[in-house]
Amino acid sequence: MPLQGSLRIERMCQLAQVSRAGFYRCLKGRAGIKEEMELRSEIQEIAVEHRRRYGYRRITAELRRRGMLVNHKRVLRMMREDSLLSAHPRAFSDTHSNRNLEVYLNLASRMTLTGTNQLWVADITYIRLQREFVYLAVILDAFSRKVVGWALDQTLTSRLPVAALQQAIDQRQPKPNLVHHSDRGVQYSSGDYLKILQKNRMIPSMSRPGNPYDNASCESFLRTLKREEIHANDYQDLGHLYANVEAFIEQYYNRRRLHSALGYRTPEDFEKGFEQLNALPNFSGATVSFLQASGELRISFEKGSASGLPTRRVVLPGEASADFCSAGCSPLEPASTSQTKTYPEA
Repeated sequence: MPLQGSLRIERMCQLAQVSRAGFYRCLKGRAGIKEEMELRSEIQEIAVEHRRRYGYRRITAELRRRGMLVNHKRVLRMMREDSLLSAHPRAFSDTHSNRNLEVYLNLASRMTLTGTNQLWVADITYIRLQREFVYLAVILDAFSRKVVGWALDQTLTSRLPVAALQQAIDQRQPKPNLVHHSDRGVQYSSGDYLKILQKNRMIPSMSRPGNPYDNASCESFLRTLKREEIHANDYQDLGHLYANVEAFIEQYYNRRRLHSALGYRTPEDFEKGFEQLNALPNFSGATVSFLQASGELRISFEKGSASGLPTRRVVLPGEASADFCSAGCSPLEPASTSQTKTYPEA
């Protein structure tokens, strides 16, 4: 038994007329209170740093990144006691499209992604200010959930998504055969928008009518933006809103916010882990699968051929292969009896 001055703990317990078990329980209780206060302080610091955008799951992940092993239920209890729970999202409102324009096949739900710049998803939402409505168009990389292009404007004409698309192209410089997925809105079916897709050799893809779940990752980002930024602040004018949205997307969401679908990593950190993999010459591209009566048709978007041109490979389970139409992404008449055939991009 250690000494406290000239007295042993056993002798001090006798003089104080307390049991040694009670004395140690008291010491343990003080240590527990100190540990809980430190944990509560860290939770409050994270919540304030992220402006109450983080829920208990992300705060738990951030605590573990800082070396604190804590259960998510305990974090939820403390956040509820300190009124630090994030705001609840508002109800989803559906929009309708112009069905007189050309509609493209939905490729996003059939794709298996292996890297960045294989599938981009786009969407438009409205933001209500005190005296007007403004509109936000965004484009996300479906693999890393990173916002690669966005635009904010007072009009809902085609120039809004065109500006977001052009920003994404300038920043990412994607290679041919990238699939661009959107809803069936008139802005994405306009001639100006489709000309840019054709010029950059992108393949258009569109959702089913009135079904936002085909574009779930983009819908999720817009819900996060509104819950954590738009609904949590009051904006003086369009310039004030633009500055806040830019800070949220460029500085916070892409670089600092932990994403649950990425294993609680930021989109930028997630992409860095695949940069070396994408640089490999034998790295395989995305694949698109179709179900046919004779089996499954699988289309592989490869990085390139010996001539330097990107190729598309069509694999049929039966005896015949098929050519591939890039405009509608649909097979044409069988051209040969080979199992696999490669066609250079025109």
